[in-house]
Amino acid sequence: MSTLTDPPKDNFRLSMLFNDTRYRSLTFQAIAAILVALSIFYLGSNLLTNLEEAGLNISFAFFQNPAGYDINQRLVEYSSQSSHGRAALVGALNTLLVAFLACITATIFGVVAGVLRLSKNWLISKLMAVYVEIFRNIPVLIWIIIIFTIMTAVMPAPRAFRGDDATASMLLDMFAFTNRGVYIPMPYFEHGLFASAQGNWLLVIAGLIGSFFGARAINRWAAAKQEATGERPKTLLPLLAVWFVPLIVLMFVLGLAWELPALKGFNFKGGIKVGGPLIALWFALSIYTGAFIAENVRAGIQAVSKGQTEAAAALGLRPSRVMNLVVLPQALRVIIPPLISHYLNITKNSSLAIVVGYADITATLGGITLNQTGRAIECVLLLMAFYLTVSLVTSLVMNFYNASVKLKER
Repeated sequence: MSTLTDPPKDNFRLSMLFNDTRYRSLTFQAIAAILVALSIFYLGSNLLTNLEEAGLNISFAFFQNPAGYDINQRLVEYSSQSSHGRAALVGALNTLLVAFLACITATIFGVVAGVLRLSKNWLISKLMAVYVEIFRNIPVLIWIIIIFTIMTAVMPAPRAFRGDDATASMLLDMFAFTNRGVYIPMPYFEHGLFASAQGNWLLVIAGLIGSFFGARAINRWAAAKQEATGERPKTLLPLLAVWFVPLIVLMFVLGLAWELPALKGFNFKGGIKVGGPLIALWFALSIYTGAFIAENVRAGIQAVSKGQTEAAAALGLRPSRVMNLVVLPQALRVIIPPLISHYLNITKNSSLAIVVGYADITATLGGITLNQTGRAIECVLLLMAFYLTVSLVTSLVMNFYNASVKLKER
């Protein structure tokens, strides 16, 4: 009678690192990692040696020196006597601002154009095809220059709003569209709960975040109710209450008021100025990237089986409901991966702002500050670190969202 036993285990030998498939991949990865580390060490030591021979060193002390230049578009307090570090912060915030705005509007343009490209209306589908082919085949730099030139040439100057014989007027006495930019009312709080305006706005943001999670909880409750009973309860009024009631209460408690722009001297004062360079860059990045997103949306929709649409239509759903509830949720699994790359391209293409005088981080840290201080290595390293960090964070957030909408295996 024979018995089955486990085969004897081989003792580990160095040759197994290359001959055994269990260790071979790890071996080559370790060798590659060592070679990369040695290359970085060599380049770094070579850089330090050359700097030492040239009598130079790497120092970031210049961040404390006065910048000596003005920045028109800014989100935080800044003056020409502020430090270079403050100027770099203003530039970084300006970059994040235009990238955030362009990502939102490019997504809207892309989704609308992608859906309309599949419209059964011949004229609408061809118009969207013309939009896609024109805007994605012309460099975004040209679109930035074109839009900025049109703004400065077509929009009226501030002096056109002055006097009884003014040739231009404000929209609703609150909005002024000029060749220097757009002036809109600025909200502020008359009696906030915090001494600083930033603290009051953080409270409003916290309220909006709470409303977001409250709305998610209502949707989950409605989905659970629908799964248990087969009928989905009405959630419109609860959702409106969750979003608007806390916001209205906060605005009342904080004393929301509006500062309107007014023509004083040679320009408008008060309110919020959205400069022409920001508008040109924002709109150009949006329509350019939106053309690429439209093709991704079209491909995602066409990837959904027609049987899904026919089944939804057989249940009596309207075409708009079929698109919103059946087609687009499934198409997201195809749309989101390339969408991440488009968002990253928007962030990097925002560095073209320098051609229209928009003070992003490339214009401040990588432009004026670099030229004034001569600290090219430090400025370039910080620029690389900034764009790398923003890109990695964007990829992380979008990959997390992509994981939440992908098919769940059972």
